[in-house]
Amino acid sequence: MRESGAFRPGTDLLQTLEFYFQSCSIEVDAQMLAIAAASLANAGVCPLTEDPVFTPGTVQSCLSLMSSCGMYDFSGEFAFTIGLPAKSGVSGALMLVIPGLMGICVWSPRLDEHGNSVRGIEFCRKLVAEYNVHVFDSLVTGRGRTSKRDPRRKKNQTQTEAVVALTWAASQGDLDEARALIAAGVEPGTADYDGRTPLHLAAAEGQLDVVRYLLAAGANPRPVDRWGGTPLSDAESNGHAEIAALLRDRAGETALLPRTDKREAVL
Repeated sequence: MRESGAFRPGTDLLQTLEFYFQSCSIEVDAQMLAIAAASLANAGVCPLTEDPVFTPGTVQSCLSLMSSCGMYDFSGEFAFTIGLPAKSGVSGALMLVIPGLMGICVWSPRLDEHGNSVRGIEFCRKLVAEYNVHVFDSLVTGRGRTSKRDPRRKKNQTQTEAVVALTWAASQGDLDEARALIAAGVEPGTADYDGRTPLHLAAAEGQLDVVRYLLAAGANPRPVDRWGGTPLSDAESNGHAEIAALLRDRAGETALLPRTDKREAVL
């Protein structure tokens, strides 16, 4: 390492090696190593005591090293398939950090040809297959693009956000966003708590292009909200004659019975 210029000029090699050997001789159990990993995941603050153990800059440097070379010669493959900072040891220990979520320690002494825990690696594979914790999973989540569960989100949060996003895009006439959401797996006829669908909103706001797209995408032309309103009644009550004619044609209706709008009373 000295011949390759790995040390700064003037470095005391004996002192450096002594410190390295002492660090390698620290004895911990799985719980202690998990707490250390959790502290790194928590920006250097121990989640059990709330003591600042590491500075954020130290955490950033440490996680960068763990991501690039923490798994010996398997580091590149691990970064590709698992996508999380990790550090293994020849004792069979493996420390895994999921930034902002948790720290994990796996201990299983059987090692592979790289010196990594065989069962530790397999655990990591199954973890990222089940949960979207890979560093790049954020690119394919939130719009129904993956079946993996997000441990950071509450139950039904993703579906709720998708409904809100599509109804808002429809109301604003944002055709590109509506197309992107539906292409990502959001149902075009999805409804909110009040039974209001994107087609309701698009018709009420006079967004003809969005109405045409939603119908072409398979949206039900006659959904009924909690007040008995339909996209057709919304279009007619707001004076959008062209949209009303389109919806009437798609719904096979020739006339619309007036509805009693009770929303004001409910609100």
